[in-house]
Amino acid sequence: MEIGIDSFASAMYGDNNTLSSVDAMEQLLQRIELADQVGLDVFGIGEHHKKEFLDSATAVILSAAAAKTDRIRLASAVSVLSAADPVRVYQSFATLDLISKGRAEIVVGRGSSIEAYPLFGFDLNDYDQLFKEKLDLLLQIRDNEFITWSGKFRPALDNQPVYPRALQEKLPIWLGVGGTPESFVRAGSLGLPLMVAVIGGQTHRFRPLIDLYREAGKAAGYQPHQLQVGLHSPGYVGATNESAIAEYYPGYAELWTKLGRERGWPPVTKEKFDGLIDDKGVLVLGNPEQVAEKILRHSDALGGISRFTFQMDNAGLTHTQLMNAIELIGTKVIPTIRQNERIY
Repeated sequence: MEIGIDSFASAMYGDNNTLSSVDAMEQLLQRIELADQVGLDVFGIGEHHKKEFLDSATAVILSAAAAKTDRIRLASAVSVLSAADPVRVYQSFATLDLISKGRAEIVVGRGSSIEAYPLFGFDLNDYDQLFKEKLDLLLQIRDNEFITWSGKFRPALDNQPVYPRALQEKLPIWLGVGGTPESFVRAGSLGLPLMVAVIGGQTHRFRPLIDLYREAGKAAGYQPHQLQVGLHSPGYVGATNESAIAEYYPGYAELWTKLGRERGWPPVTKEKFDGLIDDKGVLVLGNPEQVAEKILRHSDALGGISRFTFQMDNAGLTHTQLMNAIELIGTKVIPTIRQNERIY
């Protein structure tokens, strides 16, 4: 199992969020560099177009990280493909692949935040059609140097070459999904690796959806080893269980209560939080041993996962706390998982 981190390049740091964007970006690159040094497998950068985040140009951040790292894989988390041009997405990540010497990956999705649609002139009513069409084009570009293609939302291509080509023969493209059954079936039918974002509730409840993915993949002729499942969840690792909760809870409650006001969710309470950190809850939080055990437990519940990524930097944690967590993941969590993980 690969272990990594997904970041939204949060700019919400310091007393009263006073850290400058320049310093926040510098600290993010320091965290990616440390993740590489202590043995994490992957670091993902999301895509948002909001004041609170600095990740609107994902491939640019990852390219800067590529110049500072040697082995860690560098991915989007996710690229909002519905509101992007697949040609430019491929070109950006192929360039990243060259800079990183073959370490680039793309995780594509429709996006849970909708600000990209009006920003780039797309109609939210075309939400699913946009994604379906653009995913088809992106996969064709990934697999073919010359493209002949036509669709509804983009000008046609007539035997048009797309450059540069990625260093990897088949640039990895994952499908990032939430809870829509059709998305799981789509990923399986295409034989794409699946990145499941579980941000609330109990992780084991996603097993029926992952079974749909595997069944669709099998029906399409793909072998089990081709149908990889990744899990993206909020979490944090502290020196002790008590310190992890004390450091993580205040910022988590503040953020998710704010999001709740925007999206119609109830506010976060300590009682609800305690349910999220119990054995089946989504939050992967605690000391290294507890965190490793919970990741393995989640893997068992989902029939085996090949990748787990923490989302840590949106809970008001300081750069020092995040750096300490990354070191604990590399030196404590990953070795424990390697020693105890099961083969499915």
